[in-house]
Amino acid sequence: MRKSKWVQFVILIALVVTFNFLFPRMLPGNPLNFLAGEEVAMLTSEERQEIMAKYHLDRSLPVQYGFYLKDLVTLNWGDSYSKKQPIIEILVAAAPWTLLLASLNLIIASVLGTILGAVAALKRKSKTDVQLLILISFISSAPAFWMGMILISVFAVNLGWFPIFGAYTIWADYTGLERVFDILKHLFLPLMTLVILSVSGFFLTMRYSLIEVMGEDFVLMAKIKGLSQLTVKFRYMIRNALLPVFTLFMLEVGYIFSGAIVVETVFSYPGLGRVMYEAVLARDYPVIQYSFLLISFMVIACNYIAEWLYPFVDPRVVRDR
Repeated sequence: MRKSKWVQFVILIALVVTFNFLFPRMLPGNPLNFLAGEEVAMLTSEERQEIMAKYHLDRSLPVQYGFYLKDLVTLNWGDSYSKKQPIIEILVAAAPWTLLLASLNLIIASVLGTILGAVAALKRKSKTDVQLLILISFISSAPAFWMGMILISVFAVNLGWFPIFGAYTIWADYTGLERVFDILKHLFLPLMTLVILSVSGFFLTMRYSLIEVMGEDFVLMAKIKGLSQLTVKFRYMIRNALLPVFTLFMLEVGYIFSGAIVVETVFSYPGLGRVMYEAVLARDYPVIQYSFLLISFMVIACNYIAEWLYPFVDPRVVRDR
């Protein structure tokens, strides 16, 4: 990655960190309303002064920013007023579940959408192509919460195949493969919901990209040379049509966590989305603040990892040393 890219990366991180510091201080009213939420009315004057001193709100803004950076680096992010736990512990416990759900969704949706898009393109204007196009366009337009409720009604309530909520069975003491299987059962419905809603982008990109590649001169030359249909399809058509799909994959990496927030709320999945939802209901603003910060860091990191990987897929992009 070029030096200028690293500079952009550092600047972006600095902007996110600074905004996260200024956000509660830009809100109207006393900063205590942000820190203590609804409990501020019940605080005594001594408790208010203690909170002001704890978060250095009795100091100048530059001094507050310095303490904020120190606390950020040392992971001293304060406590949740609703859960009475350190915020860093809450977020560290939730982040792996969101990463598991969102990353599996991205992988499965990209593979499934690419395969279906290739099938539709190779059978263009056929019954299969039209049916796939209509079906995927319809299901992808459904709201996430509506799709989640439909899946819960069918597979959890009526059929009883999968659990309704959570990431694992709380009262069961599973270990080894039993625990893995239990986690996968709880993961299935929220993951299926995300995949259904995410597959359309990859399907449409692959379909239109492959249709465009099928009309290129190098494909015609390959057919004239007498190459087999499998060679023409996979080596010349599909291989070249995958580049726009990978570009979309890179873009989706940056939004890997966005769709998980609603789905985690519907299924009470204990990820960052659920933590933010509960924090909003409880007006636990410090948790919201640092959840936003953590998700921002993850999004930035995913974007730069994807950009670093791009030259491996498209040799025309020169890797900067």
